[in-house]
Amino acid sequence: MELVQKNSYLDLVKSFLIWSFTLTVCLLVVGFPVGALVVMVGILATIILQTVIPASAVLVVTGSIFALNVGVVLVGAAILAFKGIYPEQVSWLSWLHGQNNLAHTPVYASCPLTCQFETNI
Repeated sequence: MELVQKNSYLDLVKSFLIWSFTLTVCLLVVGFPVGALVVMVGILATIILQTVIPASAVLVVTGSIFALNVGVVLVGAAILAFKGIYPEQVSWLSWLHGQNNLAHTPVYASCPLTCQFETNI
């Protein structure tokens, strides 16, 4: 009975780590335009906070933005892991487990000259 419980904890930790990696990659790649907006808001917040705490306004705003991003990734990964949603079950994560989903096979311009075709004459 103890072995089954250890395996479920191991699966939970594995799922959490994979989800945190996946959400971090998605945040960096897909969330880049949102990141530009966050930087603009951060600059405005730094300018406003500069009057109140002149020595550490940049540090406070930068630390807050970084902590918010890390918190969103970790909380999202924890929710997905505890709900039992594994990355293998999600259809748009085929790149994560190495499955190719090609819509069509590429045809190269030189193929009629170089490809070997079987002819039935």
